[in-house]
Amino acid sequence: MEENHEIYSFAIPCYNSEAYMEKAINSILVGGEDVEIIVVNDGSKDGTQEIAERYQEKYPTIVKAVAKPNGGHGDAVNCGLEHATGKYFKVVDSDDWVDEEALLKVLDTIKGFVKDESEVDMVIANYVYEKVGMTHKKVIRYDNVLPENQIFKWEDIGRFRLDQYILMHSVIYRTEMLKLCQLELPKHTFYVDNIYVYYPLPHVRTLYYMNVDLYRYFIGREDQSVNEKVMINRIDQQLFVTKKMISMYELRLIGSKKLRKYMVNYLAIMMTVSSILCIRSKKKENLEKKKELWAYLKKKDYRTYMKIRYGILGQTMNLPGRSGRRVSSLAYTVARRLIGFN
Repeated sequence: MEENHEIYSFAIPCYNSEAYMEKAINSILVGGEDVEIIVVNDGSKDGTQEIAERYQEKYPTIVKAVAKPNGGHGDAVNCGLEHATGKYFKVVDSDDWVDEEALLKVLDTIKGFVKDESEVDMVIANYVYEKVGMTHKKVIRYDNVLPENQIFKWEDIGRFRLDQYILMHSVIYRTEMLKLCQLELPKHTFYVDNIYVYYPLPHVRTLYYMNVDLYRYFIGREDQSVNEKVMINRIDQQLFVTKKMISMYELRLIGSKKLRKYMVNYLAIMMTVSSILCIRSKKKENLEKKKELWAYLKKKDYRTYMKIRYGILGQTMNLPGRSGRRVSSLAYTVARRLIGFN
């Protein structure tokens, strides 16, 4: 195997990203020769490729411009992972960026792992919602649930709040572990970042949390995939991803009790979001799809179904009749304010 000097690989999936991708690339360049930036052009029709090549020319030892036919966000992440040679791997979306000071701290810590040959599978840092028109920026921290600045295991985690689940924005994986667990995200599908932070979990043995605001998550563009109208139109993809996650593991077989609980709760959130979208679309066929999703969970993993269905989220989502649907939608509005997605 060739000797690689990069400590940290960043994949930036780009699709028609010419308007904002430079901000993402520039924010990572601060890491110098310790970072590798893989700009994955997912079949863009604008100037994305020219920008990527310009950076590659200027920083040949840092930036790799990779062009591929369009396969969607997940496929671009797969491609980035294939090309990654750094010890650690992170995805930065092309309209987001990282904080320079935090990046240098994270790099220092990761260099320490490499030097000491500590195999830390997953590094977690905070992320910040950079929401259009909002001066108050919401920071998602984990200092109340994860031990800081030490290597720990799943058994050491606390209880996560609803808005605190580990998202793609907060996670950095050991590259080799991701490749060994054969993570492959589905093509042409939105919301696969949920799979990215769910599927590898049972393969993660050791974790490390840094209380720094590394990732800046830009939110509020009209065409963004987390905009509610867009989500209702793509309801089938949300349901597809949720079903895929249900069928990945029989959760009672997960060794760590705390990890099992975390994964059950993550699925509960996915079931809730899917149910809410079906309810809020106000379409009869989608209410049928909601029923079918719960039946699928019941059939695949009965124990998990009972836990979720009769937990607080499941009960709210399955209240009978029209008034029930109204309460469910209300619960969603509250959750949305809590979590801050537009």
